[in-house]
Amino acid sequence: MPLACPDSLLATEVPPQIPDNGSEPLIVDVQVFVSNVFDVNILQYTVCSVLLLRLSWFDPQLSWHESTDSRNYITLPSNLLWTPDLTIQEALWVKWREHNPRARVSRKGLVELYTALTTKTNCDFELLRFPSDKSDCNLSFYAFSNTVEELKFHPKAVNEIVSVKREYMVRGLKAQVPIKHLVPSFQVTLSLQNTAVKTTMALVVPGVAILLADICGSLLPLRVTERISYKVTLLLSYLVFHSSLVQALPSSSSCNPLLLSYFTVLLILLSLSTMETVLMFGLLARGYFCPKIRPNPASREERLDTANPGPRSEEPQRTVEGERKTWVEAMDHIFLLIYVAIIGCSQLIFVMVWFWWECKSDPPPSKTIPHGGKPRI
Repeated sequence: MPLACPDSLLATEVPPQIPDNGSEPLIVDVQVFVSNVFDVNILQYTVCSVLLLRLSWFDPQLSWHESTDSRNYITLPSNLLWTPDLTIQEALWVKWREHNPRARVSRKGLVELYTALTTKTNCDFELLRFPSDKSDCNLSFYAFSNTVEELKFHPKAVNEIVSVKREYMVRGLKAQVPIKHLVPSFQVTLSLQNTAVKTTMALVVPGVAILLADICGSLLPLRVTERISYKVTLLLSYLVFHSSLVQALPSSSSCNPLLLSYFTVLLILLSLSTMETVLMFGLLARGYFCPKIRPNPASREERLDTANPGPRSEEPQRTVEGERKTWVEAMDHIFLLIYVAIIGCSQLIFVMVWFWWECKSDPPPSKTIPHGGKPRI
């Protein structure tokens, strides 16, 4: 029944009820405008977003005749009307901009309600290929005060983000109604992609630079004592870098980032290189694997020439230095070649794993045990 006068709603004390749509559920059109996504925390698996909801539905009881009131639209406080009571399932907290926003009611009974909110929600990030990861974050809206026979949502999502200066970008946005739901609900999915600039500059580049510095350090002669201090200093520096890396990268029960395995392999390679240098230097200092130097006939000639001083030939001295070349230095050179080959193969294997290996996360408990199902032991 149409209203006798729209202003009569201001004097009513009857609590608002959901409009009666006969045997069909009430259709509520929902437009979700996403204006900002910020504070993406992969360590805590949370993301903050700013949303604007536009809700519209028909309520014939709120219509009026032109003869009663010539206005086409009126605005009323939302507490005087029935509005869907929405709850976000993944939300840690929700801050509504207005607790009692005003709704716009047309002469034909069309109700339009705009409400803005800021929320912090949980998100299951897929971090296998971090920092080039792509994840879908869901915001599930439920109306627990109504049933599916009374209410049905028609959602639509609109991307209103204008800022591009952020680490995570929203590459996709969609809204849908879940297939299986016990109460009226709709779901908004944010597709986030990491730009990878900050993490690449802070983690990947220093790790590769330390590895190249270790290869250059292996080119130093084994007899140079500074080589050991160089290797040990490099290893200690990488240990500090690795500990900060473990704290910066998130951990998960399944599908951990590949970078954790990559930098752990680099740590093992640097440790092997340092241990090889210390071992070879110790063998060289103790005189192991040194070839026995045979008496050189040139030494006798040098003693005979002591009485006749004059210019000496440098060829006998070079022969002695060549004979003093040890097997330890030869083994060190062979290890360097093998070490470079292992590093090259490990980089190639990592690139292949990065592009072709797939990892599926474990399903959440809500999907393994459906609503009303008996838990499997």
